[in-house]
Amino acid sequence: MTVVIGGAWPYANGSLHLGHISALLPGDILARYYRLKGEKVLYISGSDCNGTPISIRATQEGTTTEAIVTKYHEEFVDCFTKLGFSYDLYTRTDATHHHESVQHIFLTLLENGWLYKKVIEQAYCETDKQFLPDRFVEGICPQCGSKARGDQCDYCSTILDPLDLGEKRCKICGNAPIIRSTEHFYFAFSKLQQQLESFVQHAETSRLWRDNAIRLTKRYLAEGVRDRAVTRDLPNGVDVPVEGFEEKKIYVWIEAVSGYLTASLEWAKQHNESIDNWWNEHTISYYIHGKDNIPFHTVIWPAILMGIGQQALPTHIISNEYLTLEKRKLSTSQNWAVWVPYIVENYNPDSLRYFLTINAPEQRDTDFSWREFIYSHNSELLGAFGNFVNRTLKFIEKSFSSHIPVGTIDTAIQVQTQALYDTVGMLIEKGHCKQALEAVFDYVRAGNKYFDAQKPWIQLNEDLKGCEQTLRTCSYMIVNLATLLAPFLPFTTQRLYQLFNIKQQKWQEHTLLPTTIGHVSPLFERIDTKRIEEEYKQLLTNSK
Repeated sequence: MTVVIGGAWPYANGSLHLGHISALLPGDILARYYRLKGEKVLYISGSDCNGTPISIRATQEGTTTEAIVTKYHEEFVDCFTKLGFSYDLYTRTDATHHHESVQHIFLTLLENGWLYKKVIEQAYCETDKQFLPDRFVEGICPQCGSKARGDQCDYCSTILDPLDLGEKRCKICGNAPIIRSTEHFYFAFSKLQQQLESFVQHAETSRLWRDNAIRLTKRYLAEGVRDRAVTRDLPNGVDVPVEGFEEKKIYVWIEAVSGYLTASLEWAKQHNESIDNWWNEHTISYYIHGKDNIPFHTVIWPAILMGIGQQALPTHIISNEYLTLEKRKLSTSQNWAVWVPYIVENYNPDSLRYFLTINAPEQRDTDFSWREFIYSHNSELLGAFGNFVNRTLKFIEKSFSSHIPVGTIDTAIQVQTQALYDTVGMLIEKGHCKQALEAVFDYVRAGNKYFDAQKPWIQLNEDLKGCEQTLRTCSYMIVNLATLLAPFLPFTTQRLYQLFNIKQQKWQEHTLLPTTIGHVSPLFERIDTKRIEEEYKQLLTNSK
């Protein structure tokens, strides 16, 4: 099996916050799981360095787009590394390979008859002397009346054209733009209406997409897929490789989403692989993103792939709902956010991975609060998982000189363990990471109950064989927890593998236990609950 996993590309115009990680984390869980199964996995993403928000940030700070994107790309790489994201390639859209591949995709679409020229009216700012990219135009959404950008309304998810907005204003200077004529290339998306409907119908029948993706995509299709401009008068990006259009750029509709394929092409080149062995009609593909990116992955990207004759269409859409913060919507402009560079420097990365998975917004918006995060760490990771591991292995260290007792493993627990691999694996493959992690922690709690019921501290003096079976069974559970939790808590489970001196990791039951264990130290440290109030006050202080 070949599995391609694409994580959405964050804009390199500001630091990552917890909303980004919440949306992207399922991708790493999937990649780690499939690797444990022994499948061929290609997990790719990168920093979006050509987007309009970067130009806005550079203009506001009086610097260059290159300086902005390099700063944040390097910060992203550092944050993803510290959080254990195991990308096979994390690249950037201002890379030469990306520009060349995107231009090739554009020319293929043109050659295949999917692009045509059209003179259109576009917002032009007389103050700033430039045509305004969609995100540079702000106004009122014609569908719901909320404030919106010229490309999409974040409130009702309607895809917009800047001219659709009421009360239009230039984001740079705040003045009302005028309307001028300009020529651009358009993609004939409307010609793919029937193919897209069949594609989405199959996705709905096979239940491989999140419900929010199905609902929103069917809404777009019911409204009729409109042709869209795929070139823009942008200050930075991929040049249009057509005579007379050299000053224009290939727009985000094609350029950004194509990163999944361009990154795969670059990875294949670096590893002397044929891209056809990875991208073909048999490829299982996962696209990981937030719900605001659904139409780009379920309509735009499949249409582009159809247009260039690529058969590896998206199979799984993992589109999380939003993460709120202390019951309020995240707001970067108001600094109402927990920034990733801060949290990875001050907290255990597996604590964050655990919380964002067990509280994942898979079906509805969920909330991050400092109280819930810290209590979750103390009660679940430290109190349940860490306690089960520590009490078992410390007992073995003290009473059996670090030698795992020889004995039989409880049959009922062995049957439960074998079944758990199937259950957790099935849930992960379907993108139900929250349920998968819940199932593993039910097993953790069952281990603590078993330890309490068997009372090995009494068995040691009254029933030595029973004590040996108890401790061997608990050791068996811990060794298997190291694998079952590896996709979720990679740093902690790696410590367990080292403790048991297990080098080969596979998604299967471990029955052969080592004879000895290494020095036992707590997997987690308790977080002082005073931090709850301190962090919340700091959040209020920092917000604008």
